Amino acid sequence: MPSASEPTLQDPRWAQEQLDRRNRQLGHASVARAQDILAGRYRLDGADAAFELLKNASQQSNIKLHTLADAVVRVPAPDQQATSWFPGRARFSPPRLPGLRLEVSTRGNQGAVLKAALHRVLTITQTPMGNVQLAEGGRLRLARHTGLNKYFTDFFAFVEAPTTSCAQAASARQQVTVREVATAAVFDEASRHAILQTGSRAAHSIPLANGKGRVLGMISSHHERPLAGFSRAQLAALQQTGIDAGRWLSWHWHTVVLDALEHLHAQAVGASR
Repeated sequence: MPSASEPTLQDPRWAQEQLDRRNRQLGHASVARAQDILAGRYRLDGADAAFELLKNASQQSNIKLHTLADAVVRVPAPDQQATSWFPGRARFSPPRLPGLRLEVSTRGNQGAVLKAALHRVLTITQTPMGNVQLAEGGRLRLARHTGLNKYFTDFFAFVEAPTTSCAQAASARQQVTVREVATAAVFDEASRHAILQTGSRAAHSIPLANGKGRVLGMISSHHERPLAGFSRAQLAALQQTGIDAGRWLSWHWHTVVLDALEHLHAQAVGASR
């Protein structure tokens, strides 16, 4: 049952202050957990010191603060006396992405890769509207978008509920086409309204999975008219894009994100001596 402050079936639109409050709460949750973990693990002087440690490691490693915080929460702690979090860890170059338009110098940059992957999907599906989400903290978090308005991006900044096509595609680990948003049973009314009000009448979602089938993200295209579907060639190209991007995200996690954890650990151990 919706609370008094949530939208109802008759009024599916969320107020901006509701969206802002929800996004602040969800955005702060993983960072707050990471601060508590770090403060206790390294005997830091409170949450502020833990935040500074996170912020410095994030900036040094050029990854988002919330991405690093999520890693702190998810990855088992290093041995207390260890100078390295992951001793003996093998490191690899970023995988090739032959289907994406990337400069060689940007092959290791997450923003550039996500931008190129989204461009590839929108080129195949022939639409100017789309977004990329990354799996983080048990939910999908909006990472990149184009052609979509502020209400849409605020509403879908975080996706937890199964009542969206992207969540359905993530759960099924396969592409999902919504031919007509207005009548598709998958959506709750608030999500349906958020999509329709931005001018989208159809959508297609492609999971970005690693080699073990774990979904690390999602790319969705949005369309101004209902969809008849895609050809086999289009679906195959979209699937390959999802495989390539998922492989790259797996590399990024096991290389760039773990490097950031190593840097954070070294800073914290050095400061405590």
